[in-house]
Amino acid sequence: MNPKRCAACRYLRRRCPKDCVFSPYFPPNNPDKFACVHRIYGAGNVSKMLQQLPVQTRAEAVESLCFEATCRVEDPVYGCVGIISLLQNQIQKTQNLLPRTQAEISVAQIKPSQNQHSAFM
Repeated sequence: MNPKRCAACRYLRRRCPKDCVFSPYFPPNNPDKFACVHRIYGAGNVSKMLQQLPVQTRAEAVESLCFEATCRVEDPVYGCVGIISLLQNQIQKTQNLLPRTQAEISVAQIKPSQNQHSAFM
C-alpha cells in the first residue's frame, strides 16, 4: 500500500498518478470526505466536473460538493434546501420580531425620562 495515495485513489483501490485530479482536494488523512462525495455524485462525475473547472476554482468547488453531499446524506429528501429553508424561516421570524422589540425599547426609554420629570415637580 502506498501511503502517498490520495483518499480518492485509496477508496477506489487504484494507483494514484502524479497528475491525479483528486489528490490536491482529497488528502489521504481524510477518507470520509471523498467517500461522502463519491456516494452522492460518483467518482467519474466528480472527476469530469473538476477537469472542466479552472484550477483556481476547484478547491471551492470541492468544498461545495462536500457540503452538499454531507447535507444530502443527512437529509436525503431536502439536502441543502432544507437548511436554506430553515434559515429563511428564522430570518423571517426575526424580521417580524424586530419592530416589536424596537417598540419595547422605545417604551422603556420613555418611561425613565417620564419618571425624572415627575420627580422634579
